[in-house]
Amino acid sequence: MPTIEGVHHVSFAVQDADRSAEFYTGVLGMKLVRQSDDETLRGRLLIHPDSGLVVGLRQNLEHPDGAFSEFRTGLDHISFRVPSREDLEEWQQRLDEAAVHFTPIVDTGSALVLVFRDPDNIQLEFYLPTA
Repeated sequence: MPTIEGVHHVSFAVQDADRSAEFYTGVLGMKLVRQSDDETLRGRLLIHPDSGLVVGLRQNLEHPDGAFSEFRTGLDHISFRVPSREDLEEWQQRLDEAAVHFTPIVDTGSALVLVFRDPDNIQLEFYLPTA
């Protein structure tokens, strides 16, 4: 059977590419590496310098939609793994300082999770396995 080496990138459809890029760079520390705009699409490509995670942001100018909902078919959430409880607590403090809505750290029995939302209501979480 062929194999998979890992995830190359995640791409989100967003309502405002610049607003979302500001969130991912300002709150999560990602770096903007490419910007491409035309009459139908605004695109932003970001990379997280420590993990190498690549995030694409795509604003489709011909099909503006409402906010994201994990209750519709499609993406439920993206989870970012963190190395320690201390990192999770630092992220919680950073989200609070950035006035990002979040649910305080929860112990699920197999992990500690910190759930938050981006400007388009896309559900994100920081995840620390405990089991």
